Amino acid sequence: MADQEDVRIKAVLKQLEDAGHQKVKVAVADIDGILRGKYLNFDKFKSASQKGFGFCNVVFGWDSADVCYDSCTYTGWHSGYPDALAKIDPGTERVVPWDGNVPFFLGEFYEQDGRTPLEICPRQVLKKVLKKAEGMGYNVMAGCEFEWFNFQESAESLEQKNYCVPTPLTPGMFGYSILRSSQYSDFFNDLIDLHRNFRVPLEGVHTETGPGVYEAAIQVSNGLEAADRAILFKTGTKEIAQKHGILASFMAKWNARLPGCSGHIHLSLCQGDKNLFYADDDPNCMSPVFKKFLAGLIRYTPEFLVMMAPTVNSYKRLVKGYWAPTSSTWGLDNRTCAFRVIPWGASSTRVEVRVPGADMNPYLSLAASVAAGLKGIEQNLSLEQAQVQGSGYDSTDAAAFPSNLQEAATAFANSEVARTVFGERFVKHYSETRFWEWEQSQKAVTDWEIKRYFEII
Repeated sequence: MADQEDVRIKAVLKQLEDAGHQKVKVAVADIDGILRGKYLNFDKFKSASQKGFGFCNVVFGWDSADVCYDSCTYTGWHSGYPDALAKIDPGTERVVPWDGNVPFFLGEFYEQDGRTPLEICPRQVLKKVLKKAEGMGYNVMAGCEFEWFNFQESAESLEQKNYCVPTPLTPGMFGYSILRSSQYSDFFNDLIDLHRNFRVPLEGVHTETGPGVYEAAIQVSNGLEAADRAILFKTGTKEIAQKHGILASFMAKWNARLPGCSGHIHLSLCQGDKNLFYADDDPNCMSPVFKKFLAGLIRYTPEFLVMMAPTVNSYKRLVKGYWAPTSSTWGLDNRTCAFRVIPWGASSTRVEVRVPGADMNPYLSLAASVAAGLKGIEQNLSLEQAQVQGSGYDSTDAAAFPSNLQEAATAFANSEVARTVFGERFVKHYSETRFWEWEQSQKAVTDWEIKRYFEII
């Protein structure tokens, strides 16, 4: 395997050198699913691609606002924030078409020996789960889809407004609108064309219900590539939007009166070209493997929820009547359920995991979904829960999801299955970061509190 990797790296380096590239862009995913990166001149990249390169491990020691955690054991002031070893994955090579076609690569983290994956690295967490699936004889196929809001704002204008009352790109509740997409056709076309050239092919883009909200579905691929595409889509969309004077937000729920933004994951297990979720002798086209996988999702998602809903804001989306699930339910082509079974024939029978929001870290959300399903297969779980007929919000026999980040982080920290699947070190570190996030929210005085209590109390 190491020899194959070396051959691939040398081939990539020769290709870049022959093309005369002088610089390369590299990025890694932090614990929140934010890409952190830099430009490297070609000589530095040449060395880094062969030996790895140092990347300050503060990227796992601070939150999304670059505020350093005071409670994490992996790194902190107590460790001096040394470099972690990042290595380039040559298979992620692409160019950034809106940035002069600069070559781009994703990396991931290893221990200093250069061979042992760093357990808290999100991409390595997913690779560990996918390796387990492979060992069980399964190839994971996945596709992500996102909803996000677009605003007539910039980072500067939004800060000047103190993040209050941002101006939506378009007014009104106008889902699947040809009119609205034509109104901003240059942006729509760039989203499709530039992402295709960025090796993030989209099945389609359309407006959703809400002012300035769009939805895009990314074409299905193997599990790791699906997560790579998802994280690149989020960053790519923000950068393309900026070129059009638009600010794109993947916040799970920015307005109490509007639906939140989803980050749904479509999943199936395959062997070669065979979809193992499909069975032509079942009334719902569901194979025994599919039923066990689904039973695992139902059983373990409440424990793994914090990997799919990572922010305080995530739980403002998971409320009744806003197109997001509140309990571990399933149903046939039922969008009120956590797990929507889509029985559309041999090539496309799958489960849509409707739990994550657009604020998800794709590596961790996909890892949690696959790991939960594989546990169902391992433990030979029966699909005992009846499918939901009608509204999933009325279900009384499904486990309710934790209602806030603190509850979800506690469930994860106490989960023996999570430690078995993801490793003690990751569970500890990730739980610490989520408790930190919760604690920061408890210090905030919100505009709701001021409006409610300032004068009258």
